[in-house]
Amino acid sequence: MRVSLELITLILCAGMAAAAVLPGDDTHPFSVHDMLAMDRVGDAQVSPDGTWIVFTLRTTDLEANRGRTDLWLVGTDGKGLKRLTTNPAADFNPRWSKCGKQIWFLSTRSGSSQVWRIALDGGEAVQITDQPLDVGNLVISPAGGAIAFTMEVFPEKGCPVETKAALDEITSRKTTGRLFDKLFIRHWDTWKDGRRSHLFVMNCKDKKAVNVMAGMDADTPSKPFGGPEEIAFTPDGKGIVFTARNAGRTEPWSTDFDLYHASVDGSSAPELLTAGNKAWDTMPVFSPDGKTLAYLAMARPNFEADRYRIVLRDWETGTTRVLTEHWDRSPGSLTWSADGGTIYATAANLGQNSLFAVDAATGKAACLIKEGTIGSVGIAGDRIVYGMDNLKSPVELYSAAADGSDIRRITDINGDKVAAARMGDCEQFTFKGANNETVYCYIVKPVDFDPDKTYPVAFLIHGGPQGSFGNHFHYRWNPQAYTGAGYAAVMVDFHGSTGYGQDFTDAISGDWGGKPLVDLKKGLKAALDRYPWMDGDNVAALGASYGGYMINWIAGNWADRFRCLVNHDGNLDERLAYFDTEELWFPEWEHGGTPWDNPGGYEKHNPVNFVKNWQTPMLVIHGALDFRVVETQGMSTFTALQRKGIPSKFLYFPDENHWVLKPANSIQWHDTVIGWMDQWCK
Repeated sequence: MRVSLELITLILCAGMAAAAVLPGDDTHPFSVHDMLAMDRVGDAQVSPDGTWIVFTLRTTDLEANRGRTDLWLVGTDGKGLKRLTTNPAADFNPRWSKCGKQIWFLSTRSGSSQVWRIALDGGEAVQITDQPLDVGNLVISPAGGAIAFTMEVFPEKGCPVETKAALDEITSRKTTGRLFDKLFIRHWDTWKDGRRSHLFVMNCKDKKAVNVMAGMDADTPSKPFGGPEEIAFTPDGKGIVFTARNAGRTEPWSTDFDLYHASVDGSSAPELLTAGNKAWDTMPVFSPDGKTLAYLAMARPNFEADRYRIVLRDWETGTTRVLTEHWDRSPGSLTWSADGGTIYATAANLGQNSLFAVDAATGKAACLIKEGTIGSVGIAGDRIVYGMDNLKSPVELYSAAADGSDIRRITDINGDKVAAARMGDCEQFTFKGANNETVYCYIVKPVDFDPDKTYPVAFLIHGGPQGSFGNHFHYRWNPQAYTGAGYAAVMVDFHGSTGYGQDFTDAISGDWGGKPLVDLKKGLKAALDRYPWMDGDNVAALGASYGGYMINWIAGNWADRFRCLVNHDGNLDERLAYFDTEELWFPEWEHGGTPWDNPGGYEKHNPVNFVKNWQTPMLVIHGALDFRVVETQGMSTFTALQRKGIPSKFLYFPDENHWVLKPANSIQWHDTVIGWMDQWCK
């Protein structure tokens, strides 16, 4: 199909607000080394009086091959930036005291993760907890006098001391065998040993920590990615609301996460608040007056990519109403305005992660700040504070008026580093994809772009599959790493991507190799037609997770298009992958049941059935700790390539999971990938 003549968005990325840096002795093309050198701003928390922001700053220590996290402070007016903690241990999860004069946080400086406290004006931090187990997910009571945190305990014991004794006894055994009688046996990158992440509330006077989940065979927050946003004290401080999935043996194929309410003294069993919804309920946030609990809820059980709705619960009566049933976006965070009349929500939106204002009475949503990737939203008086990154800049902090106007930059942590690394400019356009429907695509131009030259193309395919390659500074799949190496980057948000309405997201289920492949074919053609400086004879396709699956699918069903392929953590055999993975609700939804009840759903678009057509050189990458897409899928892919005599390499990380996280490994990954592309496309 011909490209739409209307350019939906021409984004000269927000990072271009500063004057463009011309090539010179003091600048260089962007590379993985620049990506790792960027300091990462996160977990911004506004003080109760709205004058200060505490945030984490992660720096990369290449020598130690890890990240280091400290606490920093800055005024909401952008003044007074200073480093609050300097200990070489990890300091993270900062939270303000009720009075706003102290900051509570987690730190590993004592040898384990414990709660510490430091005054606003600095000085020495004071250790608050000395638990026998690591402490996580710190939350502070708005009423003062209590804190909540999580610890990994054996449910039948529930006590940290008893759990520590049991772990010591296990360590002392000569036997190493593990006996399981139910799933999960492992999850994400961790083998299960029976422990659960339980929520404890500690009175700050007697420092007695009470397990408010005693006896529950469930975790809070949700694993593997949940955090303190899934826990909230009631405004009076007498109760606490948390997210948990108490599903018994059905846990690996259930998405029935619920909200529970427990008294802080543990005097009664937690009360189930969302029994009527068998789908996902999470992220509880109380209104400023304490009368209303807002939270996010999906409608369809066992579907992790369903649309979240905002639900309001009258805390006194327990009655609920769905606020945003008719808003076709899926919010990812909630923040109440000071007067309780508005809920600020972030949501994927046409290649961005935008900030919306949702009227708490009517549910009407208005986009306040569209472009970029917005997060860490807070309220500072009559202004909104938030973090924002885009394709040309990592996260910095900003503020805006309540209507989204008068945007002011608060931090410029990475300004010098961004200025020193020359990056490619980006554009977004649309074309007609599968079913003649509108599909969005980003391109990023090569560094030092010259329209009279031609450039090879890096065709990046996102994972999920319900994900997006949008206006975001990614630390694993950053298109600037390819543009800095002389490639044009093309990223199609094919059917199944998020941010374009739930129908568009739903379109991929049961059709993994259908409409998405049509979109990828049409999208690449549209980009090549639109940008004649792209060299259509030298294109490399790269993808991870679902993107890796798609690389294997392309190898057998679009076999003559690419000069080379890069497959990171992708399935070769969807049927076998069901029996290898851990979260079974995902393949059961995507392929329409189990392999024995609906074998056709797994064979319909199974890459292994088309290995006979493979001919394109492929680099295969896999991590040993990837329990979502297991390592044998990558090994099998490489075996097939080698047996067929196709030029191929296998990069294996024994210490990485579904992602590549260690800095040195990230450098090796990028060097290997770009070297492979250069071999075939230059």
